[in-house]
Amino acid sequence: MAAKKTRARAPGTKRRRGVKIQPTELAAAELTLEEVPPEVQALSDLVRADGGTILSRYREPLGGHALLLVGLPIERVKPTPFQRDVSDAHVLRLTRAMDKTKRFLDPVIAVRHGEEYLTPNGAHRLTALRELGAKAVVALLVPEASVAYQILALNIEKAHNLRERALEVVRMYRDLQSLSDARETDYELEFEDPSLVTLGFAYEQRGRLAGGAYGPILRKVDQWISAPLRKAAAERERRAALLLELDDAVNDAVARLKAQGLVSPYLKTFVVARVNPLRFIKGELPDLDQLLSTMTRRARSLKTEGVKPGDLARAGGPSGEE
Repeated sequence: MAAKKTRARAPGTKRRRGVKIQPTELAAAELTLEEVPPEVQALSDLVRADGGTILSRYREPLGGHALLLVGLPIERVKPTPFQRDVSDAHVLRLTRAMDKTKRFLDPVIAVRHGEEYLTPNGAHRLTALRELGAKAVVALLVPEASVAYQILALNIEKAHNLRERALEVVRMYRDLQSLSDARETDYELEFEDPSLVTLGFAYEQRGRLAGGAYGPILRKVDQWISAPLRKAAAERERRAALLLELDDAVNDAVARLKAQGLVSPYLKTFVVARVNPLRFIKGELPDLDQLLSTMTRRARSLKTEGVKPGDLARAGGPSGEE
């Protein structure tokens, strides 16, 4: 049996665990798309019919897939509905940078959807261009619309905090469950972590949830659901309800502490730490239902009378990324 051929890697690089791709051996001079596949030609014709222009057609070097570099009328390009809300501060930084350089140097990625073009990673750049009065946007057009969800995993405009990340995930989840029969486990890369899904469902119902207090706990016990997204969504709703029930009990304990005259930005951190049994458990951890139910029961029965300001000081530190 012939030995499996291995490809030499560049000095100083290493093989990452879980990465299976065998990249093409395309050299720089071979990236030009000499023969245009019918589907790429059809997409090119649609771009022109939509008032756009083809700047280049080429093969990307990793998988050899065809891509189009295009100019599109800016009014036809919209953000996908599942990414995070636009940050005014981020747009301000972009507009100032573009104003200083007098250049747009970072094309958005886009897929054609109906008669529009959706960008899964360019909402801020698109908003900045519109504010500056641009009439067109340069985009890398991907022929396969399904890749839009995978692009989000590479998104350079990734959500900066836990709440934004969780809401971004749940918006993508909602969008996918209406389009696909795939399972949650098929989107592990795009969703990042099962705890983000549960938190996202909870944030939908309680926008001011202090998810940073619960995120580290959920990451230890939450699991992917091996079921189609339509069915898995009901289970995520149930898990989110358990989390919100715990949050109600924690908030009640915090209110009792405040009624005793205790003032600290870390009251919730203190209560969650007091009712969290994980630090005392050696070996197998309880499942999510058991853990959240136990913590809820402990928060409701927490004796706050003996808590001293020094106890809060020892529990100091922010309640996680918010």
